[in-house]
Amino acid sequence: MRAALIFLLQQNQRLENRCATYELQVQRLEAELQRLKKLELEVAELRERLGQNSQNSSKPPSSDPPSVSRPGKHQPSGRKQGGQRGHQGHGRALLQPEQVDRIVELRPVNCHQCGSLLLGDDPEPARRQLSELPPVKAEVTEYRRHTLHCLHCGAQTRAEWPEELPSGSFGPRAQAIVAYLTGRLGLSHRDVVEAMETLHGMSLGLGSVSAIQQQVSNALEQPVKTAQQYVHRQPVNHVDETGWPEGEWNRPIIMLSGHCGARCCGGGSPLGHRARQDRDLSSEF
Repeated sequence: MRAALIFLLQQNQRLENRCATYELQVQRLEAELQRLKKLELEVAELRERLGQNSQNSSKPPSSDPPSVSRPGKHQPSGRKQGGQRGHQGHGRALLQPEQVDRIVELRPVNCHQCGSLLLGDDPEPARRQLSELPPVKAEVTEYRRHTLHCLHCGAQTRAEWPEELPSGSFGPRAQAIVAYLTGRLGLSHRDVVEAMETLHGMSLGLGSVSAIQQQVSNALEQPVKTAQQYVHRQPVNHVDETGWPEGEWNRPIIMLSGHCGARCCGGGSPLGHRARQDRDLSSEF
């Protein structure tokens, strides 16, 4: 009887140990199940994000991948693309004769049928105009300041630099173009160097672009202050804000506009708050 009781106690201990082991395994399985459910929710959320585009969410159309097909704005009419037969053309309008720089008269000399000499003018000749840019190359002017020795008293006199001669190596037109390319069009310094070399044959360094920006910014300081004072005196102003990327920063530019004036605030670069005036500056030279 005692041996049977001991055996039953041992069996009961084994069962309790197994039960504890099973309970630990169940806890682990439940934790793993919770983790799997969480991962499933994350996967479903990621799939939903991947499936989002401008048609089923608030994302802009510019963020759509190439695989997204956009519905046509118009229903297909069955006609071929391009201009239809009988439609009125919209060609480039011809300029008036007083707006043309050069006119080339083309007159036939001999009759194409009998070879006789042709004289006279066509009252309504066929006209065709060609617009072309003249070759533009940077003009380099060298100023030589002489120092002369006086034969009477022996003093040395040096000539003065012209007052209109700007500091630095680039004239006002070149400075205005660089400021326009960087401030208005937002070109990088390297792109400006390439554009000036390609379009005007002018060699610029990256440091020269920054120096020109600072010079133009200083030249615009007083006109900008005048515009600011004018806008401050207006009873009503319109306010607008836009971003101005500069390196790793995205600085805001706040535009305050009145009836006949505007004020730009913000921007970290020398031309940041004067970028809108670069185009006007280039037209003054």
